[in-house]
Amino acid sequence: MILTPEAEIAQFLRRLKYVLAALAVGWVIWLLGPILTPFVLALALAWLGDPLVDRIEANGRSRNTGVVLVFVAMILVITAALLILVPMIERQIATLVAAIPQAQQWLMQTGIPWFEQKTGLEVMQWMDPDRLIEWVRSHWQQAGGFAKTFFGYVSRSGFTMVTWVVNILLLPILAFYFLRDWDKLVERVASMIPRNHIGTITKLARESDEVLGAFIRGQFLVMIALGVVYAAGLSLVGLKLGLLIGLVAGLISFIPYLGATTGIVMAIGAALVQAQGFDLKLLILVGVVFTVGQLLESYVLTPRIVGDKIGLHPVAVIFAVMAGGQLFGFLGMLLALPVAAVSNVLLRYAHQRYRQSDLYAGEKSAIVLDSYIDTPTIIVDTSPKAPDSK
Repeated sequence: MILTPEAEIAQFLRRLKYVLAALAVGWVIWLLGPILTPFVLALALAWLGDPLVDRIEANGRSRNTGVVLVFVAMILVITAALLILVPMIERQIATLVAAIPQAQQWLMQTGIPWFEQKTGLEVMQWMDPDRLIEWVRSHWQQAGGFAKTFFGYVSRSGFTMVTWVVNILLLPILAFYFLRDWDKLVERVASMIPRNHIGTITKLARESDEVLGAFIRGQFLVMIALGVVYAAGLSLVGLKLGLLIGLVAGLISFIPYLGATTGIVMAIGAALVQAQGFDLKLLILVGVVFTVGQLLESYVLTPRIVGDKIGLHPVAVIFAVMAGGQLFGFLGMLLALPVAAVSNVLLRYAHQRYRQSDLYAGEKSAIVLDSYIDTPTIIVDTSPKAPDSK
């Protein structure tokens, strides 16, 4: 279909309008980022709980009854997890605090001398108290500025703490209302879609919903499973801080390889401090725990729970998290991977449209070759042949 210049200009203006609208939405999100976090978390909880509410509603219960049952179940699960984890984490933190003098002694007597011997750098002289006092005295003005900044941050942190408390209190309220009115919200959004694009957008929305479901539900289960494996394994091999390190490694495992890498570094440091030296057996056992965890994640957990619906390369995941954090802070890190997953669906659709367009296929070859290359030459021998001799 060949468009007239006027039609091409009109089509370009329509597309430009959509691009400008998307940029305006992104700008508003950037401005409202500090207050949007509880709303985003509440929307995520409502989206996760809506399928359960729909099942309860399909069994003859009212929507409000289903919302109350699912909401109470969520609160009970979160409360049970906190009752189990908080005392265990508290004991781990107490162990960590008690181990600080031991870690300091090992660092001054073993760690830093070994580092200086291997690298040739003089680090110990900077740990001398007299030298540190002299450095602070020589930089007193900067230290005063730093103190002013620090105390200013402390004074502002009181407001930040109040904001966090308000967000925590708002979260269940917002989640309840979003969950109750979820179907109405979806209908209102669908009613705003242009009718000539409703089929395509509905298809893309369903694919995005499948991808987000595979990611959020699946990745959440993988994170919990890895946290349990790491925490149990490190505790069983005798690492005193194994529970805390395992939970941290599991929680950040949604970024490929970051959870395992961070866990290994922390576990090796804890093992060296705990053994007051190089305990080969403990280090090998720590390596075995993380090797088993990575094998379980790669060959069992991720293929069976998450599957291959997301299709995000590890580099894309790392870039999305870093870019989201840089642009929108904590809110951006929450939205980074869901937005990347939906963007991947849109890019696949754009790739399909491109493969079907005249720009890709073209009406004729863009490279004109010589005729003797384009057309094969068939040589026919017309010379008379001598009769066969017998």
